[in-house]
Amino acid sequence: MMKFLINFFWILVASVLCFLFLIPRENNKNMIWGMNFSQKYANELSLEWKEVYLALLEDMNVKNIRLAVHWDLIEKQNGNYDFSDLDWQIQKAKENNAKLIPIIGMKTTRWPECHIPSWAFSLDKNSQQEKILALLEKIVSKYKNEGTIEYWQLENEPFFTFGECPWKDDEFLEKEISLVRSIDKNHKIVLSDSGEGSFWFRIARLGDIPAVTTYRNAWFKELNRYIKYPFSPNFYNIKISLIKFFFGKDTMCGEFQAEPWGPKLTYKLSFEEQSKSMNLEKFKENIEYIRKTKYSRVYLWGGEWMYWAKKNNYDNSIWEEAKKIFK
Repeated sequence: MMKFLINFFWILVASVLCFLFLIPRENNKNMIWGMNFSQKYANELSLEWKEVYLALLEDMNVKNIRLAVHWDLIEKQNGNYDFSDLDWQIQKAKENNAKLIPIIGMKTTRWPECHIPSWAFSLDKNSQQEKILALLEKIVSKYKNEGTIEYWQLENEPFFTFGECPWKDDEFLEKEISLVRSIDKNHKIVLSDSGEGSFWFRIARLGDIPAVTTYRNAWFKELNRYIKYPFSPNFYNIKISLIKFFFGKDTMCGEFQAEPWGPKLTYKLSFEEQSKSMNLEKFKENIEYIRKTKYSRVYLWGGEWMYWAKKNNYDNSIWEEAKKIFK
């Protein structure tokens, strides 16, 4: 009997491993496509951010944008909120029939992940949290009736320790969720997490819509080399199915790699170095890969970089290939 159980265990393990690394045959024909955008990141690439944003909307024809709303751009001075740039982004999305998921809070994508105004660095944790809640109240109250707002995303990967952030507080996240729901009962809340480093249960339990990251080629400083994740799409499909089964919720891919991930920030790398983790061949492979997953929608990560490569005459092929997705 014991021998039978041992054999059964190893057969089960082998079956699971085979499934994880098996490539599904069918494409997800119902997948919705979108793009991430960060005003700050466009500026860091020495681009005119409005030019990039309009190019995504008008040239690439993107209809779904996951929009980073950085605290240090909205409240540069304590208590003085400047919504002019966000107003413009929302208006241009409206003119182009695009839907937005604003990411609001302290941690809102792109390095250093937590975008804290200089005046707030000296505040203690409780004071910072009071200011963040005030920020959320201002943003949600102002835009809750905007038709182009599809969902709100609160923080970015709040359970994943990454970036230069002064603290991580799960209880505070629940306060943020309660506040937004009390102000706006019509828009669902997106919560995000690492696609590779989590089972996504916490974001599915607390939020209305789970969103995760999916990366394929990355620099691992621990190994001092580039690596390609070995997982097949089924690695994600299993977790997508579990979330659907236990919570009845569809999982989206909030960040899907379409730009380099190297040993330094992208704009500090040569184009040759950038091409080691992202080029036209890798981009096509990535798109073919993600089509095999069960994500309800996929937001590409790297539209600003694609435009940078095109604008600076390094390579316009990825931009042109991406346009085919949004036809």
